[in-house]
Amino acid sequence: MKKILVIDDEIAIRDLIELVLKRENYQVKTAENGAIGLMEIDAFHPDLVLLDLMLPDYSGYDLCREIVKKSTIPIIMLSAKNETIDKVLGLELGAEDYMTKPFDNRELIARIKVVLRRHEPSDQIKTDKMEPIVCGELEIDLETKRVLKEGNQISLTAKEFKILETLSKRPKKIFTRDELLEIVWGYDYLGDSRSVDMTIMRLRKKLEDDSENPRYVRTIYGFGYQFGGDSL
Repeated sequence: MKKILVIDDEIAIRDLIELVLKRENYQVKTAENGAIGLMEIDAFHPDLVLLDLMLPDYSGYDLCREIVKKSTIPIIMLSAKNETIDKVLGLELGAEDYMTKPFDNRELIARIKVVLRRHEPSDQIKTDKMEPIVCGELEIDLETKRVLKEGNQISLTAKEFKILETLSKRPKKIFTRDELLEIVWGYDYLGDSRSVDMTIMRLRKKLEDDSENPRYVRTIYGFGYQFGGDSL
């Protein structure tokens, strides 16, 4: 049974979403503000978070940053704001999806299922232990989603890790921006390929000794991105 945490200060919304989710056999916890939500993430260990942008103690954007810093839990943002810039900002901060209130309950369930499927391990990963990928001082543990450099853990957002995982699994392949956009953000993403460039820029700052001359996430000019390249 998948676990979903609903963070929303409107009790009517929380109760409605909880009812809808329980009918779909999800295990549900709710939180009325950001502080309680963060505590529930540590205690409940949800598989997905539904996060309202307008909370009494947190900006939903700030709370999204806090969540992606400490975990790879996917987030669907909920908001009455329907401007494209609001949606793009939420997605850039690490949310998997963005829904505008009021929303259709069936659409909410459909989007939850899509996001959960995107984060579901393949059958091979479920049954076979995957060895960490090692490149120089960098170690990528695909099972625990931890990245170590010279033995020190590097904190990555869900999308940063997903890009690194995608590239490192197929180090000889050059991934185009559109391919990474499809794999990491999904086909219905509202932004464009610049999101890939921005995420890779942040990833390089965390991984590389010299982000201008990257060793691990390389740019193949005119084509896209590749992991390690000849250094493997």
